[in-house]
Amino acid sequence: MTFVAPTSPMAGTLARVDEIRSRFQPQVAHSTTASSTATIDATSSDFAAHLLSQSGAARRAPAFGSGSVAGAAVVDQAMTYLGVPYLWGGTNPEVGLDCSGFVQRVHRDLGIELPRVSGDQARGGTPVASLDEARPGDVLAFGEPVNHVAIYLGNGQMVHAPRRGDVVTAEAIDRPITAIRRYTATTVSPVANQFAPMPYSTSVTGGTPFADLFTAAGARHGIDPGILSAVAKIESGYDPRAVSAAGARGLMQFMPATAAGMGIDPMDPAQAVDGAARYLTTQLRDFGSLELALAAYNAGPGAVRRHGGVPPYAETQAYVSKVIGALNGGS
Repeated sequence: MTFVAPTSPMAGTLARVDEIRSRFQPQVAHSTTASSTATIDATSSDFAAHLLSQSGAARRAPAFGSGSVAGAAVVDQAMTYLGVPYLWGGTNPEVGLDCSGFVQRVHRDLGIELPRVSGDQARGGTPVASLDEARPGDVLAFGEPVNHVAIYLGNGQMVHAPRRGDVVTAEAIDRPITAIRRYTATTVSPVANQFAPMPYSTSVTGGTPFADLFTAAGARHGIDPGILSAVAKIESGYDPRAVSAAGARGLMQFMPATAAGMGIDPMDPAQAVDGAARYLTTQLRDFGSLELALAAYNAGPGAVRRHGGVPPYAETQAYVSKVIGALNGGS
């Protein structure tokens, strides 16, 4: 899985991300006061009061790169949605996203399924006791009852879909926090297959390397195991030790940050195949097309959305053709 970085329009997006990141570098050391280690009910008004009562220094958490790699993957993915319009009830970035639709979409891009509405998102995952213990990528919830959610960026900043008439933006936390939740691939259950069956074989041919893994992951996540086999063939030549020049690793060629965000070891064939099955299932559901799902696997779902189809990148177009060819029995 190699996300392509063409000179345009991705270069502008990456420059914007770098600009935003530079604003969030920590100016004050992380607090080590006793208040940061207090045990607090993450759903109580006391929790909100505790967070707001901390000094500016005490409220600053580690900035980009200081949290978990999984959290960094969530942050990186969230930044690709900057500028998407707010739309109440929106779950499609081509039209608009509301706050919980944005948070759900970012995690879904990494194969992590969250509840749809903000109140449920504030109850799922793993609770985090205070902002001092939060990591970039954690979900922040606001209001009692919860009426807004955001993704924590570190250093007292968040990225969110704020309100009607606005767009997905990154800014300082400006209201009481009532809950913080951490989602990883191990804190949620896989979603059921929700896309139409693809018109391809539902088995892998005899003698195919790792056939048992493709078959098991296909049954577990509702995806044709032949697709998984074809992807592995083109990505790595069925070599679980493969490492690309770009740094993609293992049988299914996951970039390290993406793999960490999904909670898998890309060099472990079983975990890599399961991760690829989860990721491709998400893209198939979102885009409704095998070709677009494969393009998202190669270039990233953001690129597919921006171009309204398979991106005009030679590598991605060739990749899609090769996988489809392998799926149809080609070399």
